[in-house]
Amino acid sequence: MGRKTALVVFGAVLLCAILPYSSAFGGGFALYEGSARGNALGGSVIAKADDPAAIFFNPAGITQLQGTQCAMGATVIMPSTHMTTEQWGRSEDSKLKWNYFVPPYAYLTYQQSDRLWLGVGFFARFGLGTEFDEDWPGRFNSYNAFVRVVELNPNVAWKVNDKLSLSVGASVARMDLKLESRAPLFDYDTSLTGDGMGVGYNFGLHYKLADRVQLGLSYRSKMHLDVSGRADFIRPDWAGRLFRDGKVTSKVTLPDELMMGVNFKLRDNLSIELSAILTRWNSFDQMSILFDNDVAGMGRVTKRKDWRDVWRYQIGIEYGLTSWCDLRAGYVYDNGPIPRHTVDYLVPSNDRQLFCVGTGFTWQAWTLDLSYVYLISKNRNYNARPADGVLKGRAHEGDTHLIGFGVGYKF
Repeated sequence: MGRKTALVVFGAVLLCAILPYSSAFGGGFALYEGSARGNALGGSVIAKADDPAAIFFNPAGITQLQGTQCAMGATVIMPSTHMTTEQWGRSEDSKLKWNYFVPPYAYLTYQQSDRLWLGVGFFARFGLGTEFDEDWPGRFNSYNAFVRVVELNPNVAWKVNDKLSLSVGASVARMDLKLESRAPLFDYDTSLTGDGMGVGYNFGLHYKLADRVQLGLSYRSKMHLDVSGRADFIRPDWAGRLFRDGKVTSKVTLPDELMMGVNFKLRDNLSIELSAILTRWNSFDQMSILFDNDVAGMGRVTKRKDWRDVWRYQIGIEYGLTSWCDLRAGYVYDNGPIPRHTVDYLVPSNDRQLFCVGTGFTWQAWTLDLSYVYLISKNRNYNARPADGVLKGRAHEGDTHLIGFGVGYKF
């Protein structure tokens, strides 16, 4: 395949990715699956940042890429967990419905001169998907929740000197959501659907402290999204005045993120990176929905969230087995942001550990990356909150399998 053909194929794949795709899922609200290589290294490519996926992790690193390069791929995410709920003196187990979700990514970088680089990325940094049977005991809080946020993120990177590179970028984000539950007392279906747009900015820093030590820093701003959609109710005729279908609006603030890392090149074919990510979830303090038509006499429903800022700690090791094959491994400890007094069934997860492995192959101008991640979420207990439809119970240790694949090409 020639360079022009490869560029046409990349453009077609990127266009398809920008169009609405089936689903995206995170083992919480935030997604960190920016590339198959990054998955295998536990996300510890913030300081190394030496492939097109640097657009996701640290765009300042694209100054290490010669010419024009592209990469694309996806992560197949297969979650599972089960809940124990207690009601009327008896307990009941309910399993999350089996499902899989495939958030894609695509990147393109271009070296304009010895000092200036341009890059653009398409990816998902936030999303969730949880679905239970429609008649499970927690249905009055939620039985199906789907949130997808995708971003288009152009960047400019400037190589200040041989040690320091800086970048700045902007993001346009689109959110799609669907929330389904049963109405308390009446036990009939309610559905909220909507979408919205928002913008944000980002900047990055890449610094070569020594021949074998690199530092990376990347920041992404908060994004304020105006969401509009519909509320629909499947209800008997007599309840029509209480629960009327109609338009809804809401405002959602996605948190800002700070990524930082240090990479040590222990040998020519061996490197290790330590990194951390701060996600400032304190911006997600409530969820408020405004109804055009009053629902049960209320024009607005507001639920407290009180999420807290959390750190994610990561380590990744990459070993060049041969000139054409790399071996990779990583570990992540990811703190959960949801306090016990507001946890619900939309995100039934807790602190998580991720065990990561993968490999990469190079053939002429092509690369192929494969990864596997096993995610374990800690148990957590639920206190009864009848007003929110939350029952006393327990979310048992859940696990998720993530399989990543990606291809890249250097023009």
